[in-house]
Amino acid sequence: MGSMFNTTQPLFEKVILDTPETQGIKYAGSKLKLIQHILSLLDNLDVKTVFDGFSGTTRVSQALAKCGFHVTSNDISDWSYVFGLCYLKNKKHPNEYKELIEHLNSINGYDGWFTEKYGGLDYSGSAIQPDGTKKPWQVHNTRKLDGIRDEIDSLSLNETEKAVALTSLILAMDEVDNTLGHFTSYLKEWSPRSFKEMRMKIPKIFINSEDNQVLKGDIFASMTNINVDFAYFDPPYGSNNEKMPPSRVRYASYYHLWTTICKNDKPSIFGAAGRRLDTSDKIAATVFEEFRKDDDGKFIAVKAIDKLIKNIQARYVALSYSSGGKATAEELGEILNRHGKIIKTIEVDHKRNVMAEMKWTNEWLRDAEEPNREFIFLIEKNS
Repeated sequence: MGSMFNTTQPLFEKVILDTPETQGIKYAGSKLKLIQHILSLLDNLDVKTVFDGFSGTTRVSQALAKCGFHVTSNDISDWSYVFGLCYLKNKKHPNEYKELIEHLNSINGYDGWFTEKYGGLDYSGSAIQPDGTKKPWQVHNTRKLDGIRDEIDSLSLNETEKAVALTSLILAMDEVDNTLGHFTSYLKEWSPRSFKEMRMKIPKIFINSEDNQVLKGDIFASMTNINVDFAYFDPPYGSNNEKMPPSRVRYASYYHLWTTICKNDKPSIFGAAGRRLDTSDKIAATVFEEFRKDDDGKFIAVKAIDKLIKNIQARYVALSYSSGGKATAEELGEILNRHGKIIKTIEVDHKRNVMAEMKWTNEWLRDAEEPNREFIFLIEKNS
């Protein structure tokens, strides 16, 4: 049988040159390097309206909006909703936010809730505090966080303006953190960036040409009234080890502090990382993060994907799939063929930084067991 590849090309160079600029936090599930290829799926398709069902940092939604599509984004997380409002609903020139951002930067810090729970002192480079805990930020930055976050609530801002302010604050704190990019554990030695003074900047917003929509909620509830030309799904795939609890890589645990900054609700917290109580294993997992089997021997997450593709009202559907167990991949292939015609398949080898466009055959299954592989499938749904 011939090669399954039509083309093979470097993954990163062209992305930087050709894709619209987007912005976001450090994120384990970021699609930054894939945006160009996601956009390429729309080439020669009659598409005007799009739905990003698991929008995360909203980078894909931002790129789609900048390309002139009418975008509806959805995510279950509060911080993603705030990012969505900031980037997708803005109708002002960025300079119109200059006075607001300068005002917030001028606010004096104080020892508030964030400093008490998440601020640490420097002990000759060590981030380990007298009680044995490690902290995500140094106190000079949590003090500013305390002051600025309270000030944002005190101002008379509309929903989009508040989202711009909160996004700016989150991006500023992301630049001075003491983490590997998430908030489930913190570094023993203070990172060089944690010594810097946090400073808010105007986010890289743009004037949206379309009246985009931003939703927050469970995907199945959110998509009930969705009817679009194109839907993109990047579910938060979890562990494929049946003995492990569901993974929460994309949402609750890894980014609990961004949720707390958005809500400013001073929640009950637990554990060494100070996680929100509502991010505990039993509460926070989504069905897509569950890779155990049901009583019929079917993977629970794969059945959810089946329901997702079946119920979405869209002519075209693109689905991202990260490599896992081969049984899961085979079931996924059956689902895709059941609900539509495969138009295009893109395989990304993250380890080698290579992208390949494949002719659709079951040969892709041979790579599904390989680590660091990601597939993007484009299907035209059955009418």
